[in-house]
Amino acid sequence: MPKRDSPKRKTGRKRPPTLTVQTEDYLERIQELLDRKGYARVSDIADQLSLTPSTVSNMVRRLAGQDLIEFENYRGLRLTSKGRAVAHRIQARHAILTEFLQVLGVDAADVGQDVEGIEHHISRSTLEAIDALTKTLRKHPLVLAEVIKRGGPG
Repeated sequence: MPKRDSPKRKTGRKRPPTLTVQTEDYLERIQELLDRKGYARVSDIADQLSLTPSTVSNMVRRLAGQDLIEFENYRGLRLTSKGRAVAHRIQARHAILTEFLQVLGVDAADVGQDVEGIEHHISRSTLEAIDALTKTLRKHPLVLAEVIKRGGPG
């Protein structure tokens, strides 16, 4: 007799929504706008992400539905405490990766593009290892020089 799967138990707790790369990009840009300008509007986000305002409006509604932002027509938007926590985590991840690539001497023109490609796909443990390595390399400039020398063109 084939084995039947047991029904999944419901715990009453909502699972947090999965954050997509797109969601993380929006939250990161919103936080950057809030930090720089003190406010974030749909048009600002559209400019930052090179999207149409209607595309951004649709995503803003989705983010509000996930309790990541609060949005009022004609007043702009702000991050909820949940949205701020996600945005700050993304910004920290971005800063760690940027510093790592800069320490290694990666061309400045490549750092931003490389970080954008990596930051949404890196595990927490790998990020922590990169952060620890970066701090160690900064403390030991001779080791850093050797790493850069060996990693250069051969």
